[in-house]
Amino acid sequence: MTPLRLADIVVVPVTAPVVILLGAPALGITAGALVWVVQRLAELFLERHARAQENVRTAVGLNLGGVVGRAWLVALTILAVGTAGAREDGLAAAVLVFVAFTLYFINSLLARSFERNSVPS
Repeated sequence: MTPLRLADIVVVPVTAPVVILLGAPALGITAGALVWVVQRLAELFLERHARAQENVRTAVGLNLGGVVGRAWLVALTILAVGTAGAREDGLAAAVLVFVAFTLYFINSLLARSFERNSVPS
C-alpha cells in the first residue's frame, strides 16, 4: 500500500483546525473530520480482514457490508449534526466529507496506476 492512499487520513485532521479558525462551523467540521477518519480506518481494517479470508463469498460480504455500513455512518452523522446543531453545521460536515472523498478518490486512482506501472524486482 502506497502512502498516497493514506493521504486523506492525514490531511483531513490536519486541515480541520485551520478551517475552523477561518470561520467554518466547529461542530460540523469536527464531526465531519472525525467520521471521515473513523470510516476510513474501518475500511482499512475490513479490507485487511477480507484479504485474509479464504472463502471468496466471505471476503466479498465483508467488503460490501463495509461499504454500505460506512456510507450509512457518514450519512447519519451528517444528518445528526445538522439536526443537533445549526443547518450550517450539517452543511459544513457534508462539504468536508465531499472534499475528503474527492481527495480519497483521486489518490486511489493515482495509487492504482502507480501500482500497475511498477515492475516487481
